[in-house]
Amino acid sequence: MKKTLLYDIHLKGNAKMVSFHDYVMPLYYDTIINEHHCVRKNAGLFDISHMGRFEIAGENALRFIQHIITNDAGKLKDMQVQYSPACNEQGGILDDILIYKWQPDHFMMVVNCANKEKDFAWFQRQAAIYPRVELMDVTDALSLIALQGPLSSHMLENTLGRKLDCLKRFHFGNFVWDDIRMIISRTGYTGEDGFEIFVNAQHLVKLWNLLMDKNCRSGLKPAGLGARDTLRLEAGLLLYGNDMDETVTPLETTIDWTVKFGKDNFLGKDALLRQKQRGVDRKLAGFEMLDRGIPRHGYPVFKGNEIIGKVTSGSFSPSTNKNVGLCLIKSSYAKVGEELQIQIRDAHYLARVVKTPFYKSKI
Repeated sequence: MKKTLLYDIHLKGNAKMVSFHDYVMPLYYDTIINEHHCVRKNAGLFDISHMGRFEIAGENALRFIQHIITNDAGKLKDMQVQYSPACNEQGGILDDILIYKWQPDHFMMVVNCANKEKDFAWFQRQAAIYPRVELMDVTDALSLIALQGPLSSHMLENTLGRKLDCLKRFHFGNFVWDDIRMIISRTGYTGEDGFEIFVNAQHLVKLWNLLMDKNCRSGLKPAGLGARDTLRLEAGLLLYGNDMDETVTPLETTIDWTVKFGKDNFLGKDALLRQKQRGVDRKLAGFEMLDRGIPRHGYPVFKGNEIIGKVTSGSFSPSTNKNVGLCLIKSSYAKVGEELQIQIRDAHYLARVVKTPFYKSKI
């Protein structure tokens, strides 16, 4: 099992450690619900160094990026971030990634932990048709943590001793503190204001301790994968491997807006265009439970006696005090207000399709 450089700190914090895609990661330190509320009301600090980090450089870097993603990176300004799926030729989602544009010939990419090796090999094959494009895996050299919550801006400014007003949502920049160089991006996976901070691996422990020491009196707490999952689900953010994979296209999910048919050819474009023209047979929809019962990944979804799909993500929502989830179901039933039944063990529990996100912060 792999460990991040913060492994010993997690143990000292009495974190419950679990296996997560070949990594040993903290599930929680206190409780999932307490950490969830801390991020919603205050701020939490996450170790996300298990995510993959790639750099792309060269005169054809933008052309390569445009080829492998469905979104339009051509509209990105320098130092701006974009979310996009990367699809195979059939339109199935290989991964959902964040693209960071330094300049037209230099990009960075963050990919899901479980897909890092698969993605890198796939991107290498695609890059082979573009001369003078260099793809580098910088995961081990460049660590990554996330400071998330409504007080995250105040806490980061308190730590660095400078204002961050210049850093807008989905933008990033270079910063220096005490000779430590870092890349700070105003992005996150919680639905709250927040920052994801890239730092050279040798400085990770110092930066983590600095953030905690400077802001512990303001209520900053470490948070684990459990709260990260409930926070992202409330915000309607998708989880690769649960809500989407290579058998699911972006048009079947809630991120259909990321497919830009107006740009030049990209992987999966023809297949996605055909699907758009004929219409999707299934659709990802949000739902809330009307009966008591917590939906979980894989539970069957019924309409009367007919199985119409399955739950892809489900949990108790601490912010709304409801049991909620996402399900991939026949598109004819994916209308807000439609009542469904979720099979939990041997019983059917009533649910209703609702608009996502389930919770929306004030950012």
